[in-house]
Amino acid sequence: MKIKNTTKYEMNTINRKNSNTEKKSFFAKIGHLIENANAWGIFVMGSTFVLMFGSAYLAYILQNDFTQLHLERRSTLIGLIFMVVAAVFFVFKLSFFIYTFIRFLKYKAIPSVSNEELPTVTVIVPAYNEGKQVWATLKSLAESDYPAHKVQLLAIDDGSKDDTWNWMLEAKKELGDRVSICKQPKNMGKRHALYRGFNEGTGEIFVTVDSDSIVDKDTLRNLVSPFIVDKNCGAVAGNIRVLNNNDALLPKMLDVSFALSFEFVRSSESTLNSVLCTPGALAAYRATAVFACLDQWINQTFMGQPSDIGEDRAMTNMILKQGFHVLFQRNAFAYTNVPEKFKGLYKMFIRWGRSNVRENIQMSKYVFTNFRKGPKAGTRLLFFSQFSRIVLCYPFVLFMMVFVITHPLLFISSTFVSILVLSTFPVLFYAKRYTLIESFWAYSYSVLYTFGLFWITPYAIATASRRGWLTRELPQK
Repeated sequence: MKIKNTTKYEMNTINRKNSNTEKKSFFAKIGHLIENANAWGIFVMGSTFVLMFGSAYLAYILQNDFTQLHLERRSTLIGLIFMVVAAVFFVFKLSFFIYTFIRFLKYKAIPSVSNEELPTVTVIVPAYNEGKQVWATLKSLAESDYPAHKVQLLAIDDGSKDDTWNWMLEAKKELGDRVSICKQPKNMGKRHALYRGFNEGTGEIFVTVDSDSIVDKDTLRNLVSPFIVDKNCGAVAGNIRVLNNNDALLPKMLDVSFALSFEFVRSSESTLNSVLCTPGALAAYRATAVFACLDQWINQTFMGQPSDIGEDRAMTNMILKQGFHVLFQRNAFAYTNVPEKFKGLYKMFIRWGRSNVRENIQMSKYVFTNFRKGPKAGTRLLFFSQFSRIVLCYPFVLFMMVFVITHPLLFISSTFVSILVLSTFPVLFYAKRYTLIESFWAYSYSVLYTFGLFWITPYAIATASRRGWLTRELPQK
């Protein structure tokens, strides 16, 4: 095999297949990890464990100080109120986790229906400054085992400044009539590119795929099958994994985070017919549901400003509001590139955070109405859990700041012990689904989020009205 001209997409595909097919002993996996890890990665993971277990020991020897702090809080009205609120919140979160786990156990992905039953689909791929990656995306979609005569593949260049259009032309040259390409007159944003695709699409089902993602051969048919099985299904979320997890430490951490977010959280939400967000990387929508809210979606505003972010969450919200079911398909995989540097990561999280604030406000307007037939309590519980994070965000940050200033050692030790305890579930979940060794990145990710990204939610709340994609720039060479 010639590696020199192999694309990142092809190399990561090869690596992913090898990791899924090779059976190795535990010690062989450790050796493989050390062999392929750089010194920085080993240092980060090693430091994480040193900090967690060191803090556990510190918490042990500071037991008397923790007892004294507890007594001090009980002796004041403010401290007592805080303890009551904290206890209530803890009980709610624990109960919600148990509820989510029980729902997760009930989840089953819908198997693919026959070729004859599959509906016609329009696959829309909006692209901006993706370069050669858009060619890899279109190639993976064209290689799907979905009946070719039922697929309309539409790629839209949103006024890219790089060679994205040239790679679309290459894809057109190679794939011929299997793909249609078009170019926006100028950069108008992802929402407008999708809007054009919706209007030009002819399929019964719309599938949206990010231009930095690739899919498996059976992804499309698995993603679309729920629309046939459940006639009230309005949207389906795909299962997103990280494509570039061999390229840097952040993608490794995010891969573990994504596994929990999709395969645990969305599996649970799916049993309630209420997945709250269909990801931009891979989602499917019933065409009639899209057209019923398309004008509202493209003209959406927040605090008087046009909405140019969170188009996936907004579409999901509007389809839920119509009374449709929104499901998750664990067997429909897409592999997407995620930020490899901290700056790109926090910008992505800010964008997601702002969208979350906006759409939770929108959801509050209908979730307690009779918005659809059948049970709605689960959907309302999901909303309450989401909204409570926003409401309690600033009080939590204030408490954390006071705790850091007044009892720094107690804060550090208790925080790292909490990370050790709470992150063990993501570790076990990823280890069960994929590999044990890679699962340990859940601990490092929790440390990073707790100390490096805790400010994202309060900042997103304060700046929820701001526009801008933040990460739509030319890729690093």
